[in-house]
Amino acid sequence: MKTYQPLIAIACTFLLGCGGSNKQSTEGKEQEESPEFPSELIDFNAYPDNPIFTGTGQTTWDEHIRERGYVLKEDTIYKMWYTGFQTENKSLSLGYATSADGINWDRYPGNPVFDGSWTEDMMVIKVDGLYQMFAEGRGDIAHRLSSPDGIRWTDHGSLDIRQVSGEPLSEGPYGTPTAWLENGVWYLFYERNDLGIWLANSKDMQVWINVQDEPVIEMGPEVYDKYGLAVNQIVKYNGTYYAYYHGTAFEDWHEWSTNVAASKNLMHWTKYAGNPIMGENRSSGILVPDGSGFRLYTMHDKVEVFFPNN
Repeated sequence: MKTYQPLIAIACTFLLGCGGSNKQSTEGKEQEESPEFPSELIDFNAYPDNPIFTGTGQTTWDEHIRERGYVLKEDTIYKMWYTGFQTENKSLSLGYATSADGINWDRYPGNPVFDGSWTEDMMVIKVDGLYQMFAEGRGDIAHRLSSPDGIRWTDHGSLDIRQVSGEPLSEGPYGTPTAWLENGVWYLFYERNDLGIWLANSKDMQVWINVQDEPVIEMGPEVYDKYGLAVNQIVKYNGTYYAYYHGTAFEDWHEWSTNVAASKNLMHWTKYAGNPIMGENRSSGILVPDGSGFRLYTMHDKVEVFFPNN
């Protein structure tokens, strides 16, 4: 029987070198087992009544929504966090909605649930009863928030990410943070100007050290991510890690797609030959287990859902 593990997994031990540059080589890739891309992770059909969630289109704090939102299913309830705004030159705020079926959503009446600092492009995981959110702040600088209930959030400030040597990153953005926890170690995927995906790790979420100072996933040479890419989610399924990421084939970034890459060790990634799995600005893809399999949500700038093609 196939098993799935959503965002958080405690699984087999693996090692990531953190003592110096460990740039992936062609020779190393050839020696690794080629990962599989099961159809249940990549083959979806659109729900006929999409979109299932949008901005209000009225004069509210969430007249529009944007960037990556996030969906978790807990017991029988789907929970969604999203970024709302009226005009993009004002601080972006965090909204919350719930659903019994993952299709029909109720906005939390106390929205926005957080507006103390610029918060967008977020992802959420729950560890030991506490929600951890990794998000972009102003200037595409990643920060972390936590909450006991998914509603009351505390901002812990910008992430301290450092090079392998321990020196701070060079100045500039580091955004679209995506966290993964395994065997007591946190792994953080992040992008810099959407020009590559880097990986850092930490045991305490206070200081993050690059596992190498070069991207673990680079742009191209494929057309669909030639001009930009960023990870949205990491999933572990049957012993393989899958990165759901968005990419663009356009220099002006006017359109993005949802794509998948696979890895056995979180460092060396193989892109799915059939990418993109969603096009036409259906980006920021999030895979959600629903009890019988998986469904895929795309989140920018409206929420759409896609069900297995079977």
